[in-house]
Amino acid sequence: MNKPVSQQLATATKALEAVSDTPRLDAELLMAHALGLSRNDLLLRARDLQAPPDFEALLLRRLAHEPVAYIRGYQEFWDQTLTVTPATLIPRGDSETLIEAARTHFRSRTPPARILDLGTGSGALLLASLSLFPDAAGVAIDASDAALAVAQGNADRLGFGARTTFLHRSWRDSGWRDDLGQYDLILCNPPYVETDADLAPQVRAFEPASALFAGTDGLEDYKRLIPQVSALLASGGVAIFEIGQGQAEAISGLATNQGLAVQPHPDLAGIVRALSLSKPDSG
Repeated sequence: MNKPVSQQLATATKALEAVSDTPRLDAELLMAHALGLSRNDLLLRARDLQAPPDFEALLLRRLAHEPVAYIRGYQEFWDQTLTVTPATLIPRGDSETLIEAARTHFRSRTPPARILDLGTGSGALLLASLSLFPDAAGVAIDASDAALAVAQGNADRLGFGARTTFLHRSWRDSGWRDDLGQYDLILCNPPYVETDADLAPQVRAFEPASALFAGTDGLEDYKRLIPQVSALLASGGVAIFEIGQGQAEAISGLATNQGLAVQPHPDLAGIVRALSLSKPDSG
């Protein structure tokens, strides 16, 4: 006989304390997924529901450090639900700082017509920005065919297919930007983790290393990309990069050395999570 949901959630929460900083939330999300409910519906009906037989298998996967998003196959970002797979990074709430920074930049300017997403992964940044700027079209690049397939699927499912172009290319290859043109908004969440960083097992063992690690100082991809920003930016445009904690000074230095103006953007915890780069004459 299946246990009541409320009892199973309590048991699962206790077990997940060994592997998660958010054990109760993880348990609720997995239970809701097993039941085919939203988390809100689960919480409203928990006293009346029985735990489904397949919840135990989901719990065991989480206890082996597999991220909840990969177990469920989707993750919420901005106001959208995105398919995610181990070919893509899991979109995180901190990255919404880039979308807020874009909203702020264009609040008193003409909205962007062309958006470029560098290293699109699941398509999170591009699709969020297209929802924010309904007259814009977007181009996204990624070095992973598998990630591009996920992003294209998300774009089609969310109704953005006609406004998006996905290209298989890497900024580590010469000539990668030769035919791209210029953009009003560039978004980029590049790899920025130091190679020997101490990461949680759910990150190091499951998320794609190529999207995480960027040399011994975590700055390898910024050093490649920032010198090319000016050529990709249209007049009045802005390039917004996600950065790691403590990297603001070093990356700002790379940008100012290229003649770019820099504006920091803190996340909800007050940590500088993004930098806006613009040409000095573009505001």
